[in-house]
Parts: sequence; C-alpha cells; structure tokens
Amino acid sequence: MSGAPPLTLARLNSMNQTGFTTALGFAFELSPWVVERAWDERPFASVEALHEAMMAVLEASTTADKLALIRAHPELASKAAIAKTLTAESNAEQASAGLDRLTPEEFARFHDLNAAYRDRFGFPFIICVRLNDKASILAAMQARLSNDEATEIAEAIAQIGLISKLRLLDAVTT
Repeated sequence: MSGAPPLTLARLNSMNQTGFTTALGFAFELSPWVVERAWDERPFASVEALHEAMMAVLEASTTADKLALIRAHPELASKAAIAKTLTAESNAEQASAGLDRLTPEEFARFHDLNAAYRDRFGFPFIICVRLNDKASILAAMQARLSNDEATEIAEAIAQIGLISKLRLLDAVTT
C-alpha cells in the first residue's frame, strides 16, 4: 500500500464495486466475495458499520460458502507459515503470536492438533491469533476438538469476524 492514498471511509464509500472489493479484499482470507457482497450497503458511517455489513453477508451466506471461507484459511504454524508463504496478513498475525518461532516440540504439538482437528472437521482450526498466545491457542485447539461440527463452524465464523475486524481497523481511517 505504500504510495497509495489512505483507505478512508469517504473514499471507500465513493468507490465502485470493483475498486471497493480490490481495496478491502484482504479482510477475509482469499475470499473477496464477502467484501463484494457488502458493497451494496454503502455508505458506511464507521469502520464498525462496514464490518457489520460484511458479517451480515456471512450470516446470510450458505453453509457451503462459510466452509469455503473457513477452508481458505491456513493452518496455524504449518510448514507454509514457517516458510512465510501465506498472505501478508496471515504471516504478520501468526508472527504476532510467536507461531513463527516455535520449538520443535511446540511445532510437533501444533502439527498433531492441526491434523486431529482437520480429520474431525474437514477444515483448519481458526482463531484470532492476535488476541491469543501460543499457550491459549493450543488450549483452544484441544478444547474445541470436542465440539460438534455446527458449533465449530459458528465458532470459526466468529473468529474470522474478529480477524477481519482487526484487519479493517488497521487499514481504514475515518
């Protein structure tokens, strides 16, 4: 974004749908359709209202769309994360929780829990890493393995809501 004008609400509210989607597509991991569908709700009075419109899109979406969004997220502390081949946002978020600096034992624990979670639910474990640390993430992974699928889909969407809100608050000024 260096050299680009800042993302302000006024600028976003005046953009066409393509520009709006391109500008904010990073908010939902590899899933610009969420942003695109929220465009109709302009103008947004605040970043919170913008985010609420995007979350309303998710609430109204099909289970298949929700699962596609969840599956677009990387596994935590995966080989791709360690190699920094994720989106810039995911790399920064995982680094903020120290997931790029795991001991071999911690990496093995994440790997085992990721595998158990994916085997149970068919999608990656999602948590807002910026609001957690390694220990709380591992504890949540273990605890959430006992949830049923519907509960876990709802929890993943709630966590994606937290992730996307933080991303928007970082990027958009009023």
